[in-house]
Amino acid sequence: MAIFAYRGTNREGAVFEGAIEAADEQAAAERLKNAEIIPLRITPIQKGRGLHLGRPSKTADLLSFTSELSALLEAGLPLDRSLNILSGIAEKKEKQVLLQDILRSIREGSSFSEALQRHPKVFNRLYVNMVRAGEAGGVLPPVLEKLNEYLESAQELKDQVVSSMIYPVILLLTGGLSIVILLTYVLPRFSVIFSELGGSLPLSTRILLSFSGALQAYFLPLLVLVIAAVFLFRAYIRSDQGRLKWDGLKLALLKEIVQKLETARFCRTLGTLIQSGVPLLQAIRNAQDVVSNQAVARALEGISQGVKEGRGITLPLASAGVFPPLALSMIKVGEETGQLDAMLLKVAATYEKSLRLSVKRFIGFLEPALILGMGLVIGFIVLSMLLAVFSITELPF
Repeated sequence: MAIFAYRGTNREGAVFEGAIEAADEQAAAERLKNAEIIPLRITPIQKGRGLHLGRPSKTADLLSFTSELSALLEAGLPLDRSLNILSGIAEKKEKQVLLQDILRSIREGSSFSEALQRHPKVFNRLYVNMVRAGEAGGVLPPVLEKLNEYLESAQELKDQVVSSMIYPVILLLTGGLSIVILLTYVLPRFSVIFSELGGSLPLSTRILLSFSGALQAYFLPLLVLVIAAVFLFRAYIRSDQGRLKWDGLKLALLKEIVQKLETARFCRTLGTLIQSGVPLLQAIRNAQDVVSNQAVARALEGISQGVKEGRGITLPLASAGVFPPLALSMIKVGEETGQLDAMLLKVAATYEKSLRLSVKRFIGFLEPALILGMGLVIGFIVLSMLLAVFSITELPF
């Protein structure tokens, strides 16, 4: 038996929080429903930790809103009452104001998707279109559940990639800081001793001391130059042309990782949209919007036209030349068997798993490469100092 933290409400809008013991999340949800509590969030409590009811981020807030609204609608509550309950139990003022504005729009005659569309910074086009499809088909609760699954999967994939890069970034920063301290603080102290003693120093030591002296003398101008270069580079890659070239370079250098990442994103988005009842052409346009690499997105621009011309989706994707052959073969099978949505989700799951392995292999290579690089630089500094110290013993006194 495991212990789960839960947050729920009843039909009157009262909020209940606490812990419950059950075999799994489904059993915990059933126990809460039997107690006439609509479960909004159920989270397993890990040993040694207290209640954890979500991360304080925009993505976490969107996930929380989607899952809670889906639970209330599945319990049979009307949309306006569900939104009113969520507004009443919202912990953040911004979320409460947002839900009240959406509720006001609905009561003034707007549809739910139209109300969401007025807040593009919170609800993107993918979210709005899936909600619109659920409204049109009268299946909003299951569509919200699929949307929640999609958001969870996308966030899990993003967290996996980001968490894998934390250690290499920390290693690079600490190693770089150590080298800067050696060059700007430790070496100048030795240079004073060497200049007082005189004599000929080894070539490597003279080069190192010259570099250290230049770095110490022009540290502030160099720091300003580096910061300016970073800002200029960021401004350049935010422009359309700059981002296209930068993404093209990333695609060339990290083709396997970028290709798998964008394949998983595109296929999961397109499969979820089609499964939710969004028309194919509209689903393709929305799926193209989630492709972050502009070089890949540019290659996918002709897919909609190919579908309009009756060529299906596999041939235009193959012509784009950015998807792996296995993915294209699976999509072709799904298209021929009439199970395109299910096959797209299978492709996404396959490449998400493959991406995790590729990232793990890349990090496995990057970490020792960074350690070796830092070790060589620091080793060169230490060896140069030792050679200079040994040369001092040869000076006449």
